[in-house]
Amino acid sequence: MKRRLPATLFALAAALWLAALGRDRFDAWVDATVLPSLSPATSAEVLARDGTLLRAFTVGNGIWRLAVDPAKVDPLYLKMLVGYEDRRFYRHHGVDPRALVRAAGQAALSGHVVSGGSTLTMQVARLLEDSGTGHWAGKLRQIRLALALERHLSKRQILSLYLQIAPFGGNLEGVRAATLAYFGKEPHRLTPAQAALLVALPQSPETRRPDRDPAAAGAARARVLARSLGEGILTAEQVGAALREPIPEVRRPFPALAPHVAERLCAEHPNTSPLRLTLDAGLQKRLEQLAAEAVAAHGKRLQVAMVVADHRSGAILASVGSAGYRPGRRQGFIDMTRALRSPGSTLKPLVYGLAFDQGLAHPETLIDDRPVAFGSYEPQNFDHRFRGEIRLREALQLSLNIPAVLLTDAIGPARLMAGLRRARVHAVVPGGKPGLAVALGGVGVDLQDLTQLYAAIARGGVALPLHVRAGAAPNPGARVMSTVAAWEVADILSGLPPPPGAPRNRLAYKTGTSYGHRDAWAVGFDGRHVVGVWMGRPDGTPVPGAFGGELAAPVLFQAFARLKPTLDPLPPPPAATLMVSNAELPPPLRHFRSRRAAFASPPDAPDLAFPPDGAQVELTDGELLVRVRNGVPPFTWLADGKPVVIGSRDRQDVVKLAAPGFVTLSVIDAKGRAARATVQLR
Repeated sequence: MKRRLPATLFALAAALWLAALGRDRFDAWVDATVLPSLSPATSAEVLARDGTLLRAFTVGNGIWRLAVDPAKVDPLYLKMLVGYEDRRFYRHHGVDPRALVRAAGQAALSGHVVSGGSTLTMQVARLLEDSGTGHWAGKLRQIRLALALERHLSKRQILSLYLQIAPFGGNLEGVRAATLAYFGKEPHRLTPAQAALLVALPQSPETRRPDRDPAAAGAARARVLARSLGEGILTAEQVGAALREPIPEVRRPFPALAPHVAERLCAEHPNTSPLRLTLDAGLQKRLEQLAAEAVAAHGKRLQVAMVVADHRSGAILASVGSAGYRPGRRQGFIDMTRALRSPGSTLKPLVYGLAFDQGLAHPETLIDDRPVAFGSYEPQNFDHRFRGEIRLREALQLSLNIPAVLLTDAIGPARLMAGLRRARVHAVVPGGKPGLAVALGGVGVDLQDLTQLYAAIARGGVALPLHVRAGAAPNPGARVMSTVAAWEVADILSGLPPPPGAPRNRLAYKTGTSYGHRDAWAVGFDGRHVVGVWMGRPDGTPVPGAFGGELAAPVLFQAFARLKPTLDPLPPPPAATLMVSNAELPPPLRHFRSRRAAFASPPDAPDLAFPPDGAQVELTDGELLVRVRNGVPPFTWLADGKPVVIGSRDRQDVVKLAAPGFVTLSVIDAKGRAARATVQLR
């Protein structure tokens, strides 16, 4: 016995040495494993202010694969998943020897595979490399990779990978894609029936797809429920209720709210996901529905866009670029909140505010609404009528063009453009040089910028750029107009009657219609929010009979109704506000006089309407048509100082003139006031 002992010890030592050598080589073999990418691409996501998914985009090959955090997945589903797929998941190191032995024994006894023996880690290994399961080489690779994964990742990270890349049928990968497609919700709260279906699907995702074979999906779900009952995860009552729950037989569409904003921002920030926005998901959905309703009865080409913002913070709460993000005659893919269009009369509040600020006028100031000419430019009111002497308050509420142009002439088009720049409005002037027509819409602006201008008025005259990215709130900008002028403008606009059928709320708003009925606008605000609405055709063609007051204004009021049940009150007047009648105003403010008025003719003085000064005109049989505007008849016409018509009570005459050449035509009215023009006769 004593002689055998050294041999036994030697044998034991040799065995231990060989085991250690094998272990070291095995460890080296595992450590040398080349790992695949452990960060599979996930769908770019755009989230609302409360974290609600607004829009997601597929990854390569059109796969829906959304990032997922295990902490935001229903714990019951996770418990059922581990209990059904890998009960010792939290105890093994990637491979469960007992499960492998069991699977091999079942296969030997039955002659076919009863259970696979794969752990969740092995399944992750297979999915990462898309390796097969039917060959020993593939299984050996899965075992090696699973062991390596366990050495590099925590159990939570491995589970997270499974939840992200497990197949659920078709182009769905990951539990979030599955719950959104089959249940229309995020996975943080699931019923036992939903959890069981999600456990069953990855085992055979195509044959068990509920939208294609609900019977197969139901049978697989029942097996998971039975196992969960046997392991004490579910009660008999829970299983009974789950078995009665219908199988979802259709796939739901993925959220696609605010598609224009989502696409634009994802293109601008391709490496940022999720993108968190200031949008309110519920409001966005309600306004997209409103947009579809607003154009439904107006043919197949009319389009609509809306912007809603909190003017106190500048946060955009909803942005609707079209009535539907789809091809067709409405050109729904175009984001009409960012398209340059003529604003029509919607810039008039800025004109009035600047005039109030410069001490040129007051809301109760009287102004003459009568024919006027600035060289060859003769503005007309929209209805081609003249009201005579009228208060500026009424002139803005009636949206008269002539008073707005008179005020613009007084403040200067350059100052008007400067006011737009201070409001951070990116205005584009045709030809690059602003003229008086800017006040009537002779400039290009987009809906978001126009809404931003009104937000500045609502904020007491201080600009604050509107923003849609959460956490990107800019600092307040420049002052556009004084607090008093801003309040006076808002007070005037709040006196406008609402459109027929709209609630009689005290909403400060303005409408506008561009030249040729191409654009219909309505922009308004209360004490907290501002809303802008545009309606028209994206291709810029006219919309016959379209007016901002009739087409866009009702949509504006409906948008406020879907925003909140009651309006926030407008602020009270600032202490410095002069609230008096016209008779109580300081004399210079009682009647509007431009800074050129001291050198100008009286407003009712005669004006030679045709031919204009400097024109070249054709004689017809030695005769020329002449026309006078304003003045008191009878009129006397002179050519180079010689009377050619005397005592005419008509404003249009035909005068006989000599040979072609230059001639100075003059007209004198009954009060001795004259107008003249030098023209070239041909």
